[in-house]
Amino acid sequence: MAAIFTVDPRSGVPIYLQLIEQVKRGVALGTLAAGEQLPTVKALALELTVNPNTVARAYRDLERDGVIETSPGRGSFVRNNGTASSELRTDVAEPAVDNAIRTAKGLGLDSQELRRLFERALTRWYPGEDQ
Repeated sequence: MAAIFTVDPRSGVPIYLQLIEQVKRGVALGTLAAGEQLPTVKALALELTVNPNTVARAYRDLERDGVIETSPGRGSFVRNNGTASSELRTDVAEPAVDNAIRTAKGLGLDSQELRRLFERALTRWYPGEDQ
């Protein structure tokens, strides 16, 4: 298994959501390949010292979202249906954008100032593209 999962119980983010984000990120970046088997619920719960129900919930939500598929007696696998789609990459990027906005708002920036910052960043990261 190439993927290594970690959780931070003090982060304020529920552990099952941390696991979901890590699997989605791995699939979007290609570090979790289509058809790759994930650790069993029991094995991952033991490795991370978390309740197996927490891992099971993450796997259920990932299956519902079409990221993984579970076969009774065989395990859970990354789906072969192009899960590294634009939609999945957007799902992975959205929390980072939300966090940036939350930080800017906490610093007292209004939406216009944030838009200007965002436009500058887009120009810096995507030079030559029409914004």
